[in-house]
Amino acid sequence: QVQLVESGGGSVQAGGSLKLACVADRSIYNPNAMGWHRRAPGKDSELVAEVTRGGSIEYAASVKGRFTISRDTDNNSVSLQMNNLKPEDTGVYSCYAETGWGRHWGQGTQVTVSS
Repeated sequence: QVQLVESGGGSVQAGGSLKLACVADRSIYNPNAMGWHRRAPGKDSELVAEVTRGGSIEYAASVKGRFTISRDTDNNSVSLQMNNLKPEDTGVYSCYAETGWGRHWGQGTQVTVSS
């Protein structure tokens, strides 16, 4: 079974930082893209950040300048450094890896930012 394992969620006050990490198992070979979505309470899931195999990066407008995504192809992993967190960043963050067979998802990790 394909697995992605996330870590690094938690609770922090506004202005603080958290770093999320996601490791994909070796059955996902060299994915086309890896990234993060989040689902805030009462809202639809939205793209937070994505990095392609070629190194192209996309961020949601709401996180540009505050979040940084990075990918380690040797370790089949992706991380998300989140700085200057805001209460509206609260949600469940899910990692994904996109291959020719579809998109594979992690279980999600909770991020809570208090004001």
